[in-house]
Amino acid sequence: MKLTIYSLKGIEFEGEVEGFNVKTELGEITILNNHRPLITLLKKGKAKIIKQNGAFEIKAINSGFLEVQPGSKVDSLID
Repeated sequence: MKLTIYSLKGIEFEGEVEGFNVKTELGEITILNNHRPLITLLKKGKAKIIKQNGAFEIKAINSGFLEVQPGSKVDSLID
């Protein structure tokens, strides 16, 4: 799936990933390929980007939102 993470500084991450794990207002979720469409608020915590080679990257989040679109496109705006 294609993940793009935006911040006020610009694009923080853009690329194909296996998964994206974040804390939301309703709890912690992991977005995988072909996830149902979703829009949700993000809580303070750490986002885990699971790359296609199995490695992962961590991003700190103070707040933000997440949008999962049909076609495995995921956009996130973080602070």
